Amino acid sequence: MNHLTISQIQEIIPHRHPFLLLDYIEDYEPGKYAVGYKCASYREEFFSGHFPQEPVMPGVLTVEALAQAGAVAILSMSENKGKIAYFGGINKCRFKGKIVPGDKVRLETKIIKQKGPVGIGEAAASVDGKTVVSAQLTFIVQK
Repeated sequence: MNHLTISQIQEIIPHRHPFLLLDYIEDYEPGKYAVGYKCASYREEFFSGHFPQEPVMPGVLTVEALAQAGAVAILSMSENKGKIAYFGGINKCRFKGKIVPGDKVRLETKIIKQKGPVGIGEAAASVDGKTVVSAQLTFIVQK
């Protein structure tokens, strides 16, 4: 298994606080997949306004966290070092549950297709083994 710390993740993808949504990568294979985790703390800024009476992680941020896991898989390839993976599209996105403070979110993105700088990843976020978000993510790798 290829584990990455937060410092090692920052060597691969350009995201930084407060927008880096991965805490660590449990395993990955360049160009194939990445499995990471986000530990949702009550101190996350978005919880104070979404929603004050019932804090829930915004679904779009969960999709972004999945994209960041996919970016680790794609940008860890030697030919993509120093590049950025941008969104090209989000398809088949489903929200099946919510993420609340205290949840440990498993973020898995598998690269299923890549041609040149464009690729597609199948992504799923889960909490305690239950899928809360799934999506097909299209990315474009550029300098």
